[in-house]
Amino acid sequence: MLTVEIRHAIDPQTAKTFDTARLRQNFHVGDIFKPGEIKLLYTHYDRMIVGGAVPAGQSLTLDEVKPCGTPTILERREMVIVNIGGAGTVKADADYAMGKGDMLYLGMGAGPVTFSGDGRFYILSAPAHHTYPSRLIKIDEASNMTLGSLETSNERTIYKFVHPDVMQACQLVVGMTKLAKGSIWNTMPAHVHDRRMEAYLYFDLDDSQRVFHMMGEPDETRHMVLQNEEGAISPPWSIHSGAGTGSYTFIWAMAGDNVDYRDVEVVTMESLK
Repeated sequence: MLTVEIRHAIDPQTAKTFDTARLRQNFHVGDIFKPGEIKLLYTHYDRMIVGGAVPAGQSLTLDEVKPCGTPTILERREMVIVNIGGAGTVKADADYAMGKGDMLYLGMGAGPVTFSGDGRFYILSAPAHHTYPSRLIKIDEASNMTLGSLETSNERTIYKFVHPDVMQACQLVVGMTKLAKGSIWNTMPAHVHDRRMEAYLYFDLDDSQRVFHMMGEPDETRHMVLQNEEGAISPPWSIHSGAGTGSYTFIWAMAGDNVDYRDVEVVTMESLK
């Protein structure tokens, strides 16, 4: 079963008027991991698609997605699939066995995508202009760096999977951030990048805990309260940061004009309101 929800782009002036319900209606990513289903959000931010597939021991095939306007989703797109669950297999241009934390890049033209096994598959897709080779990337193949400190509660290791330091892709830049024990903040100090949108997914969060995800213009910040396996769509004009009441990991993904991870405008603490 395939379900596709369309999310239109919201400008910052309109976002200022939103209450909690409308903020979540437009930017919250939730309920995308349903057994026996593929659930997608087609956003009008750089045409990014985010979603989930949970085969639950069966097989699920992702082929035509009507909003894409092509016979199969990867005809003019690339895709990254992250397994956040048990062992599973993804079949496209080849068969790929995936464990928890593995990321799979599928190039344009890789064909229909079939999910099977016990995986919980997080799906990311953006338009592509060139076919790059598909590749399964393990965490020990990712480029990594440690930022922050325990003194500022934001010591974290950033793993870059689909990134120029590791491989070539058209638009997608995708990685994973793990926080050190005792740290709660991610991406703080915050930043914006007007040339790229970003999507977050939080996981490995205890069901009784929450993440307070910060968004909005630097001088008009808002927040959403998220639970395990939920996330946020971040427009190019918005900060994207979060603080958890317990330990967690998150996946970040960008699409837009370039793949330069360093192309950001840092927001100083004095600027935040």
